[in-house]
Formats: sequence, structure tokens, C-alpha cells
Amino acid sequence: MNRPLVGTLATAVLGAAVLVGTAGSAGAAPHPGKAAQPGANLTVTADLRSAPAEARQKPRTKAVNFAGTVALSNCSGSVVRMPESQADDPALVMSNGHCLESGMPGAGEVIVDQPSTRSFTLLSASASAVGTIKATKVAYATMTDTDVSLYETGSTYAQIEQRYGIKPLELATEHPTQGAAISVVSGYWKKIYSCSVDGFAHTLKEGEWTWKDSVRYTPECKTIGGTSGSPVIDHASGKVAAINNTGNEDGEECTVNNPCEVDENGQVTVHQGTNYAQQTYGIPKCFGVGNKLDLSKEGCALPKPSAARR
Repeated sequence: MNRPLVGTLATAVLGAAVLVGTAGSAGAAPHPGKAAQPGANLTVTADLRSAPAEARQKPRTKAVNFAGTVALSNCSGSVVRMPESQADDPALVMSNGHCLESGMPGAGEVIVDQPSTRSFTLLSASASAVGTIKATKVAYATMTDTDVSLYETGSTYAQIEQRYGIKPLELATEHPTQGAAISVVSGYWKKIYSCSVDGFAHTLKEGEWTWKDSVRYTPECKTIGGTSGSPVIDHASGKVAAINNTGNEDGEECTVNNPCEVDENGQVTVHQGTNYAQQTYGIPKCFGVGNKLDLSKEGCALPKPSAARR
């Protein structure tokens, strides 16, 4: 994870934005990584000058921009929809579990239907702040097996599009593939990091938390504090394939801010400077009609609250 970004820094970054719509104060949540100054987007290009003409034809990909992303008080996030979501469903905002305003959930802790009035700064394609949307509750949050929070808001997708011209990002339903071109879109820093899926960590361990089948980035995605919760966009589909959440900063083994990889045989490896995300393709299987959470739904593998597991 990335270290917390204090309120004064958040104010400096976001305070100049003129917000339209219902105002609200975003809660402060613990968040990891080094603070850095906003900068130009990072891009990855291949040198094809020596390739034949047919090889120089770029594959058709979806353009990646900031539309639908949000800035929290100390993290990033995005307005997301499930493949079956309808225009009149309450819109969902996705970020990390460790970005919750109430603090980081403990290992094994699962939060459902917790009231929330947190506000999110909604961004346009060019990263301009177009307004705010407010949560009514935390529909789901955990740092067990994955690192995710999903807020239900008081606005429908149709209302957001009508008022701000912004459509939600759609969650993919397929496992991401090694080598796929991706972008990590940070609403907090208004910065895009572009790289590829380097591979997958069977288990990623950081402090008391463990995450399964985590996405490992190639080195170009040098994500920092404030990028936690950013959607990871697959270039080919334009859909959200994962959610950015951590990186090994100091080369330590399995400590906070220094996750380690553990393979099927228990072998531990450390990749200093490597950053990671948690896959999201299984989340749509846990939501039903009206964007309502249903952890008993067939195929849903998200961890359940301890009471439900007994």
C-alpha cells in the first residue's frame, strides 16, 4: 500500500477545482506511497522503425482518458458499472479497501452496508473537475483476498450522465492476460501510467494482509501514494481489469509498503520498485438486479462477513 497523504496535501491538489453539484467533505482514509508532484502522463511506445509496413499498423485500442474517474481525499477511484447495470441503478464508486474513511479493515474483516456520506470529485476526459457525487453507504469493502471498496451513491448513472456528461467505466468479466497493455488512471494526481501486465502473483503478502492472484506491472507503471484505488484499464477492451493498490518501496520482505510474493510452494520473493493491482473480474458475479450486493449469488467468490461464514 501507499502511505497516507495528509489533508493539507489533498487540499493543495484539489482545492483549486471549482465543483458543481452537491458539496460534501470527503473523509480521510489511510493510504500508502510517496507523495509526488503531479506530472505529465506516462506512455509506452514500441520502436517499429525497422519493421515491415504491415507490422507498423497499430492495433485498434480504446482511448484511455480520465472520464469517469474520481478523486478522494487521499486516494483515487472510479464510477463503475456491472455488465448488467441499468441507467436508473444507483451508481457505484470503486476504490481500495485501505482507502476507507473509517480506516483500513483488518485481516479477515469484511464490511457491508455501512452508512457513508463520503463525497467524490468527478473528472472529465481531460481531468477537469466537473462536480461531486456523494455516497449513501459502503456497499462492500475488504482487504482480505483483494483490496476493494464499493460505495453506493445517491445518484443514478442516468443522472450523472445528464448532469455532467460522464458515463461509468465497465468492469471486465474475464481474467486479464499476461502481456496485455494497460493504463492506471489516477484521479487524485490526474495522471495516467501506461505499461503491461508482467504476470501474476499467486499470493501477495503485506503486513497482516494477503491478496490472491494479484496483477504485477511491468516497470513503466511507477505508481505512488494517491494512486491507490485507480482503475486499471485494459487497452483492448477499454474496461476495468483491476484496481491499483500497492508496491514494494524499500525492498523489505512482506512488511507494510513492501509486499512480497509467495508462490504455490511457499517460496517468497521480493521485487523492490514493483507495483501491483487486484483483479476485479469476479466482482460482477456478486451484484444482482439494481446493483445490489448479493454475496450468495452463484459464482460470487468475494469474502463474506464472518457472521455469514459461520
